[in-house]
Amino acid sequence: MKTRAPIGSKYLIFLAAIVGVISGSGAFIFYFLIELSTKFFLVGLDNFNPPLARGEVEIVKTDFHLGILPLPAVVALGGLLSGLIVYRFAPEAEGHGTDAVIRAFHRARGVIRARVPVVKTVASAITIGSGGSAGREGPIAQIGAGFGSFIAELLRLSDRDRRILVICGVAGGIGSIFRSPFGGAMFGIEVLYRRDNEVEAIVPAFVSSIVAFVVFNLIMSKFAGTPFEVLPIFKIPDVAIHSPLEFPIYALVSILAAIFGILYVKVFYAVYSYSKRLSIAPYLKPAIGGFFTGIIGLFLPGVLGMGYGYVQMAIDGKLAVSDMFLLVLGKIVATSLTVGSGGSGGVFAPSIVIGSMLGGFVGYTFHQMFPEIVVQPEAFVLIGMSAFVAAVAKTPIAAILMVLEMCGGYSLLPALMTSATLAYYLTGNYSIYSEQVATRAESPAHRMEMSIDVLENVEVKDAMVPAEKLVVVSPYQRVSEVLELIERTGHIGYPVVMHDRLVGIVTFEDVEKVPFEERDKTLVRDIMTKDLIVTYPDETLENALIKLVDKGIGRLPVVDRRDERKLLGLITRSDIMRAHAREVKKL
Repeated sequence: MKTRAPIGSKYLIFLAAIVGVISGSGAFIFYFLIELSTKFFLVGLDNFNPPLARGEVEIVKTDFHLGILPLPAVVALGGLLSGLIVYRFAPEAEGHGTDAVIRAFHRARGVIRARVPVVKTVASAITIGSGGSAGREGPIAQIGAGFGSFIAELLRLSDRDRRILVICGVAGGIGSIFRSPFGGAMFGIEVLYRRDNEVEAIVPAFVSSIVAFVVFNLIMSKFAGTPFEVLPIFKIPDVAIHSPLEFPIYALVSILAAIFGILYVKVFYAVYSYSKRLSIAPYLKPAIGGFFTGIIGLFLPGVLGMGYGYVQMAIDGKLAVSDMFLLVLGKIVATSLTVGSGGSGGVFAPSIVIGSMLGGFVGYTFHQMFPEIVVQPEAFVLIGMSAFVAAVAKTPIAAILMVLEMCGGYSLLPALMTSATLAYYLTGNYSIYSEQVATRAESPAHRMEMSIDVLENVEVKDAMVPAEKLVVVSPYQRVSEVLELIERTGHIGYPVVMHDRLVGIVTFEDVEKVPFEERDKTLVRDIMTKDLIVTYPDETLENALIKLVDKGIGRLPVVDRRDERKLLGLITRSDIMRAHAREVKKL
């Protein structure tokens, strides 16, 4: 199937808007299914009604209360059903989803199977609604990205455009369901890398995120019977920075966020690795993880589902400080059990809860000790949220923006910037997203363009072996001597020089063609190549490589432009590769 050349920016913006419409609609369907699943599993089968954040809108009205199953059985049942759906129809939809999108972007040309969004929607709604400790970000990222990939495949777009539409799908899904269009767009371009971003996708990502946000809120207002308005997920009082002495406490939150962030990553991937080694049917693993999550939920109900209601309780000062700290540890373990075992759900929302509880723990603790410094401890819930997400997701800008859009509290911007930036750097290369690469230079998606850019900016003289270090042969040496030279040095090609003048080149292939019995009497001048393809010291490595590839040869003599018989050096494909590696390392 042929693909088009990259399309124009206007057409790409139009397609980004289409992806936004689909992502926003998909986000609402996902939101509806999560609430429906929660009403059936947790409320109906167990009589557990998790609290909601004050900005969350209830759209499913049911009166279903059986209360026939204990909590661990309900969560295990959800894990089992989710596992059966995923491993039967789309195994790549297991886990938190964001890594699958990142992998598709970097290593699979942005291709995501069309069935993945559907499978991910249903499986994740069951996992979260039955009490699994997971979030909406991973599923909606994979759902939106799947829609973007599907449109690109349908229109036979180029790999570059398909990848951009995948990012648009992520931005649209995140921006709508988290009611954070600015943060969603930044998340889409940041989450692919630990130290970089996909800057060329920023405008399409903004378009998709804004359109999806509007579509989601429009549908929500119709179904919930509420006016169309921008409602943050969490309601907070007017908060502000009251003293410069709060900044050292922000730094403490960042340090703790980094420590517990690294712990989160290690525990999650330890459970993930152990789960992969278990010799049982894959669909049973999420059920086992769900069962143990349910047991934790008996003692710490805040670990169940997304847990946003408990974040609201922390903001409102309705949680004990000790409970906040226990929820930090409980949510880390419960999320690792739910998602690390193969359950379908995101790791971003748990990061929000963990960070909120960590910040609340510090804020309320210092408020008790220094009430004149920490005047509003609820503000630290937001500080911890921003710091922890930046630490584990490697998305510092998105973390700041999403916290602001989800909560309000814009006067805390300097505090959020301080905590997010510090936590981001303190965690180094630790990330909850294992498929992230450090920079664009390390992405297979950009490797070819990076290679060309590097080779265009390096000259042959910077990569060649200079003449004084070369092993050369005389046209009057015997072929048998050249063979001995090859055996001794390991080189398979030699310039042929007479009276300091380049007269030819001889290679192992030339020597090998001479019959064994004639090698002692055949001279180099009889087999060498005299019509030479050469390069020059000021020529780019790109041009030199083109000559090597076009002619199917392995080395080029480097000569003076004014005198092509004056040998200045030799360059091989290996020399070019080494030079390329050195330059990429500098990027």
